[in-house]
Amino acid sequence: MSGLVRRISEDMDRQIVQEVYDEDTVSSTSVGMSDLSDEILLCILRHVPVCDLLLNVANVCHKLQTLCHDKTLLTHVSLSEEYLADDLLVRHILKQLANHVQSLSLNGCYWLSGSTMESLARCRAVTHLDITGCRVTSVRLSRLLSSLSLLRSLAFDVTPGFNSAQLSSEAVGSLSRLSELRQTLLTPSYGVVPCCAQLRKLMLQFDIPDVTREGVGVCCQLMVGQSSVPHYQQLEEFTARLAPGEVNQTLLLLYLAVFSVHVPKRLRVFLVSIPGPNPAHWPAAPSLAQSLGQQGDLEALQLPRSWLDSVSLKRALEGNSPKHLSFSRCPALWPQVFQSLLEGGVRDATQLTSLNLSGINQVLYSECRNVEDHLVPGTVSRLAVGCSNIKHLNLMHTHYHHEHSPGLAGETHLCASLVKFRRLRSLTLPACALSDGLNSHHLSTNTSPSSLFLGLKKAPRVGIQNYKPDSESALSGDSTSGLTQLLAGCPFLETLEIIGPGFVSAMPRLEPCTRASVEPRGMCAWARGVGDAHLAALEALPRLHRLTLAGLPGVLRGTGLVQLARQCRDLQVLSLANMGSLKTMNYTPALLDMLKQCTQLQELRLEQPYLNANVAFFEALSSCSRLQRLCLISRSGTFDPSATETFMERCGHVIMCHMFMGGTLVACRTLQKALLDRFSAERSALSVVIYPLQHEDLHSVIRDIPLTLLDRITLFQSHVAQPPHLSPL
Repeated sequence: MSGLVRRISEDMDRQIVQEVYDEDTVSSTSVGMSDLSDEILLCILRHVPVCDLLLNVANVCHKLQTLCHDKTLLTHVSLSEEYLADDLLVRHILKQLANHVQSLSLNGCYWLSGSTMESLARCRAVTHLDITGCRVTSVRLSRLLSSLSLLRSLAFDVTPGFNSAQLSSEAVGSLSRLSELRQTLLTPSYGVVPCCAQLRKLMLQFDIPDVTREGVGVCCQLMVGQSSVPHYQQLEEFTARLAPGEVNQTLLLLYLAVFSVHVPKRLRVFLVSIPGPNPAHWPAAPSLAQSLGQQGDLEALQLPRSWLDSVSLKRALEGNSPKHLSFSRCPALWPQVFQSLLEGGVRDATQLTSLNLSGINQVLYSECRNVEDHLVPGTVSRLAVGCSNIKHLNLMHTHYHHEHSPGLAGETHLCASLVKFRRLRSLTLPACALSDGLNSHHLSTNTSPSSLFLGLKKAPRVGIQNYKPDSESALSGDSTSGLTQLLAGCPFLETLEIIGPGFVSAMPRLEPCTRASVEPRGMCAWARGVGDAHLAALEALPRLHRLTLAGLPGVLRGTGLVQLARQCRDLQVLSLANMGSLKTMNYTPALLDMLKQCTQLQELRLEQPYLNANVAFFEALSSCSRLQRLCLISRSGTFDPSATETFMERCGHVIMCHMFMGGTLVACRTLQKALLDRFSAERSALSVVIYPLQHEDLHSVIRDIPLTLLDRITLFQSHVAQPPHLSPL
């Protein structure tokens, strides 16, 4: 029996029974699991993964066997993170699900074979199917669609070699009845869009390289002149997410060509994310904005910075009550954004639940910056009052510099304004927004001694004090008063990202477009005021599940990491990058102590130029018994092959081990082969990539990583204030 099932069984008598029965009439010790009503047991079993449900729990007793096959538990099934399920097990599960399942997701099941995909055809009652990232050719897709006549929603990858002409008439008939389609395009193609005449939701992800592995340029000329140009007569939602590259932008414009002639009357969601500072121009954007404003039912809007001006944005928002808005890297629009949200430019601002203002007040670092480019606490306070239901807020790449004295009109700290977002669940902030002023530890003050005594004064010792895990001296002071206010007012935060203004990840796929839109490291002196005390203050967030800390040069010994780990016991996803000095890694001892506390951790992404993944590091990491995904990035880092192998043996749930470090190509390939040879048989989903970070062929290696892993953890990106189906690069 799996660990999850075992824990459920152990907790039955101890917790659940006491909530259901009156302690005065029923003794908790006399009530067993079998005494609970079917309704209560079904509520509990709903939280058990389907593989455990059918293979383990169902074998406990006859009653549980009957309940585990209840249609309410088997109607909506996801196998996306059943990493230990191999082909044989999945086929067995699908056989039992065949007569029940209506919504089935195998998103990201990259390890399953093509023959297993064909066994999906037995699930004839399926109406929603997600096989993104799975091995599906056009011929195999045709066979599958021919059997699923009730299908209404489909998600899959369009891979090189895909040919819609190979689809049978029965498959085309199934596609004609689809109302939802999500395509991940790995090659220039319309995919199956021309066959889908009744689409209401179209979600596209463009991930086509500009150059093939052989060095040949990729173009979209073959698409021009196709007779099956898509039309979106009934379209209500359109989303597109692009990876860097000219081909992706060209292909997007081909998909949008119809919008230049006709904007669907029911369109209420339009989300387009293009990375980099100079997206391709789309002349039809103003007319689209005007049409969205006239219809009055806009729910979500995101456009690249060059597609909208203030007038068009005003027209798009007028008379609407949007739920999600994203104006990432659109500094020219930010006055109009606040005017629309605060001065009646939308019908009902309280409907807004997700707001992405990343880079909204940032001019390019080549231009002149002044105080007018900073976030104003008073404006943010008004935004919090007017948009009172915001749950997800992204302020990455913005600036706020707090002086110790109150600002204009008695302004307080920005964090005091953010407290007014009472419903916040996820938040991304620039590091400088947490500082209470210029840190005296990093900047000179006016109290320097007279030059007369400088020759007599003993020179201070250069370096970092010895690490003491329980030391409070480094955390004393009132430099965290702003952050303390924020945490006290938003105790229910589950996701928090604190990112320095100049941080750029070393991973190469996004590096060129990222460097073009952020500032050089060290340009914002206020960010250096965020240090160990601020990290320790995060212990006030007991519900924290996801934490990202990146580009924080003010961190010295990392003692705050230990404190927050002791209190944030449910931390599941942790990303640390470029903390403290980049010339050495001073917080290693604190990091090791932190990892020993993170018993619930499932994902760890660690990026530091001089990371030493030695025996001590992997021993501490072995304490994270639930760890599934690990990514280490270090230009000059080192690793211990034996310690890595021992760690993989101890942590049996790890299915992703990506290490982009220093060292030779031979050493990296040797360790990668050793791990795959030893653990692949028992871990079907195992993905091991160990490669020198500065090697010239790294781009090709990254191209082979499954997108579900690449976007989730390997590449650094913000996940706050993004719709579930669109996470912009």
